[in-house]
Amino acid sequence: MPDTLPVHVNRTSLHSLEAPDAFETAGSFDIELVNHGEPIHVHLHLEDNLSDTASLGAPNHHVDRESTRPVRVTVHRPGSAFGKLKIATAYGAETRYVDIDLAEPTEQAESVEIDESLSKPQSNASERGGMTRSASDRSVSLPVLGLGGVALLLAIAVASLVGGTAAWIGALVVFLAVAIALVVLVAD
Repeated sequence: MPDTLPVHVNRTSLHSLEAPDAFETAGSFDIELVNHGEPIHVHLHLEDNLSDTASLGAPNHHVDRESTRPVRVTVHRPGSAFGKLKIATAYGAETRYVDIDLAEPTEQAESVEIDESLSKPQSNASERGGMTRSASDRSVSLPVLGLGGVALLLAIAVASLVGGTAAWIGALVVFLAVAIALVVLVAD
């Protein structure tokens, strides 16, 4: 889950704006605009080095009465950067600046949890129940066999009409493919 920078508007009075002085993160984050009163427009702007490293989807955001609106700040380049986030309401009458410190992301070794059940022998298909071939699986075999038979009949008919060694070799290839498919279906 990304880090979240909370920004409260209309909490103490109309157009009031409350935000922390500084915010530190190691990557993309959300600005959570929390409106405690009347509907309001909030203007956001990344200044200094932040605008080279990160971006906002849009600068102006309408926040409905008594609601919360997340705004995503996407970091495009890894690395550290420092700059200011400008937050304004009432067409700039209320303005706050938050120092944003984008730290270099630390690489974390991904670990895999292994429990003791992996050391125990696995049971066979009949003990697991459901790993054997069901009636619905067998019902799929009949149409496949039917299509294979139709393909074989068509190959023989074409070879008879066209004649020649190449046509009969083609019919033989179709016959072998159908025979292999039959063996695979029966082996399952």
